[in-house]
Amino acid sequence: MSTPSALFNTVAPRDSLKFWTEDGLDYGKVREFTGFDTRDIARMSGVARNSVRFDERAPDEVKQHMAAIANICNLAFQFFNDSVKTKLWLQTPNPMLGNSSPRDMIRLGRYIKLLRFVTEALEDGAAAREAAKAKRS
Repeated sequence: MSTPSALFNTVAPRDSLKFWTEDGLDYGKVREFTGFDTRDIARMSGVARNSVRFDERAPDEVKQHMAAIANICNLAFQFFNDSVKTKLWLQTPNPMLGNSSPRDMIRLGRYIKLLRFVTEALEDGAAAREAAKAKRS
C-alpha cells in the first residue's frame, strides 16, 4: 500500500450489495448472501450459539463480524460488478488462498489475511488499468 489513499482501501466505497438500510446493517441479508449459519457466526464472533441474533439486540461481537463480512463482500463486488459472480468467488476454492474459499477464510477467522489479499488485488487491478490507459494515450 504505497499511496495515501491506500489507507482507505480497506473499506468498500459503496454498499453495492445493499446490505445497509436506514436502520443499519441487514444481518439476515449478509447471512443469506454468504450462507453462514448460526453456528458459523457464533464461532467467528466468539459468542454462545444461543446468543446469536440478527436484529438490533445482537451482541456487539456479532454486529462487528457481520459488518466486516459485508465489507469484504462489497469490496469483492468492486472487482466483479456482479452479485452472482461475487457470491461464486466467495464460495469457490482459490489457489492463491491455499485452495480455501474466501468464505472458509472468513469462517476460520482469517478475515484480515483475506482483506489484505482483496485490497492488494484491487490495487493491482487499478494500477494495471492506469498503465493500459497511459499506454493508449
